[in-house]
Amino acid sequence: MMKTIRDRAVTIARTHRHSYWILLYVAVYMLGFNLLERAGHVHYHMIHTWLDDQIPFCEYFIIPYFLWFAMNVFVVTWVVFKGSPRETYKVSAALMIGMTIFLVVSMIYPNQLDLRPDYVNTDNICGMLVAHLYKIDTPTNVLPSIHVYNTMILCFAVHNNRELSRRKIAARSLDILGILVILSTMFLKQHSVIDVSLGLVMSIMVQLLVERVFEAPADERVPERVAYRTRSGQAAD
Repeated sequence: MMKTIRDRAVTIARTHRHSYWILLYVAVYMLGFNLLERAGHVHYHMIHTWLDDQIPFCEYFIIPYFLWFAMNVFVVTWVVFKGSPRETYKVSAALMIGMTIFLVVSMIYPNQLDLRPDYVNTDNICGMLVAHLYKIDTPTNVLPSIHVYNTMILCFAVHNNRELSRRKIAARSLDILGILVILSTMFLKQHSVIDVSLGLVMSIMVQLLVERVFEAPADERVPERVAYRTRSGQAAD
């Protein structure tokens, strides 16, 4: 039995060796992020717009905010094990490009928010989680929002994956979660409308780039859905 498990593990490792660089990059990114968090710049550029003041604080958005981490693991794992190597390279490249841009921007343009409420009610679990988040995550280095950027890239990956896009409940659930994650960044006062907007724009631009670089052959593309068919079986407009 142990030999069977070992042989299977070796087979999986060889089959998916193209995904190793994802783990390597995550380690490098976390190191860079932690160094920036502890940099302690003398001057930070304050990110703020009047729209931020119109958005109320809501601690319940901490649920989709934290579910973002599970969303990352699920979608990337699905693409690695269920998608083609081309899909893995495309999603990995998109994530790494955006996260690298974020590190560079944070290094040359230190930025900060001053949106968090003075008091968080910790009488419920959501309030306690928000207080914990505020404690471990400083309101610095927020531009552009990686929460928003990665969410968009993951949603693109879901709809570009042939099998996952056909699972309507799963695909729509991830879309809804993605929308809630984006909203959570603003309702938790973790991000300004500015860095959320830049995260959205950057995700679209990078996705267009990787789509061109890693353009899939016709037989790997997600087929276009036909609205309905006539009795003769011909597709109707």
